Amino acid sequence: MGNEGQKEYWNGNAGTSWVESQDRLDRLLAPISDAAVTAAAVVPEERVVDIGCGCGTTSKQLADLGATVWGIDISAPMLAHAKVRFKGAPNLAFSQADAATQKFTADHQLLFSRFGVMFFDDPIAAFANLRTALTPDGRLVFACWQAAAANDWLSIAGRAVQPFMPQNKNPAPPPNSPDPFAFADTGYVEGILQKSGFRDVTFKSLTPTLHLADDLEGAIAFQTRIGPLSRVLSELEGNQREQALAAAREALIPHVGAQGVRLGAAAWLVTASAA
Repeated sequence: MGNEGQKEYWNGNAGTSWVESQDRLDRLLAPISDAAVTAAAVVPEERVVDIGCGCGTTSKQLADLGATVWGIDISAPMLAHAKVRFKGAPNLAFSQADAATQKFTADHQLLFSRFGVMFFDDPIAAFANLRTALTPDGRLVFACWQAAAANDWLSIAGRAVQPFMPQNKNPAPPPNSPDPFAFADTGYVEGILQKSGFRDVTFKSLTPTLHLADDLEGAIAFQTRIGPLSRVLSELEGNQREQALAAAREALIPHVGAQGVRLGAAAWLVTASAA
């Protein structure tokens, strides 16, 4: 079985944190979510698989456009939340499933994902399996993050607290290991998709400014739940933890303005065809 580390991670504190932060995350990521849904260009009665659907927001957006949407994810906490949020919604279903190994029927016109496809242990095999879900004229649309350094909304606090990470506690993973930024390199992603049978791969750069919070403390509270700051703090206690928080606050202070804490993001909007 693959993706075991991701299954453990997203069924633990990470999944719970995303559920608790769902409303804020939806508002934060709306510029990218909306761009991806628009690019998907679904028409009524199309069948869609939403990969890594999480708490179900993009699945509901696609269903509202008339598609029949199947949201799949490995996270039981997020799926449970999605089912409660959208109970009774027409043309919408959710299942706990690993997209890398799930058996599909070839009757879907669209594979869609918002930040849900960067975590496969074997991405070529995973995308080859996903392709089996598509009709011959089917298509793939997903959003993935560009490099961490291009995403100030995460990297500014992350860099500030990195010196506090216990040495050798978390050694650097190999390049392109499953993580949020694994698909930053377009050449790497294009190679994966071509080797798994997709064609006509395109990339569009999305660089919105994201609203983290209305004030500094709101931004800190949010990032202690989601992102690099939360991961570092989970390893620290006592005075070291307070020093790390102080460093994050100091790094974010210059970015507090009249409209709150607003920082840049960078994502790729990737499209491809099944044949």
